[in-house]
Amino acid sequence: MSCMPHPTRRTIILTGLATAGASLFPGAAVALDTTQASALVMQVADEITRIINSGQSENAMIRDFERMMVRYGDMPTIAQSVLGPPARSASAGQISAFAEAFQGYMARKYGRRFREFVGGTVTVTGAQDTGRYVEVLSTVSMPSQGPFEVRFRVWDRSGRPLFIDLLIEGVSLVISERAEIGSLLDRNGGSVDATTAALRNLG
Repeated sequence: MSCMPHPTRRTIILTGLATAGASLFPGAAVALDTTQASALVMQVADEITRIINSGQSENAMIRDFERMMVRYGDMPTIAQSVLGPPARSASAGQISAFAEAFQGYMARKYGRRFREFVGGTVTVTGAQDTGRYVEVLSTVSMPSQGPFEVRFRVWDRSGRPLFIDLLIEGVSLVISERAEIGSLLDRNGGSVDATTAALRNLG
């Protein structure tokens, strides 16, 4: 059973739309434009809507959610960012194993509550090139609460546009998850392998 805090209503649908941490990455020239980045956000929003309204079993929805994260998120970079300082001494194999465990953890953590968000919408309202990534502004509307702003950060360092972070009313999802993984590392004596093994049973 997970000992991590329960995800809030506001973070659940948004986590399905992006993962990773731009503010933790080195700067890089942005080749993609705001139109491409905005199109990616709209594509992922459509995919989330399809999953939520698919009528599939919970396990099938979680599997679709994880496939979506792999397709649209820069998972190797995400894993290194969320893992933090231990990533610098971890091997490529350890990073790969951690990334796989992390994406499964995220899919389980948020995917189990997808059905609560039938009827939610994401509307792109603008985009700006920061020089390091493109930040796409959007408004999320839920049937049970007022609209709120989410900023998606997108880059193409891996050769195609991928998510690297999102800010939910100014709070970075990746920084939040990095704190969670840091606590898990502490409980496992700083071992990346032990943390990876523990992560496979969480969410």
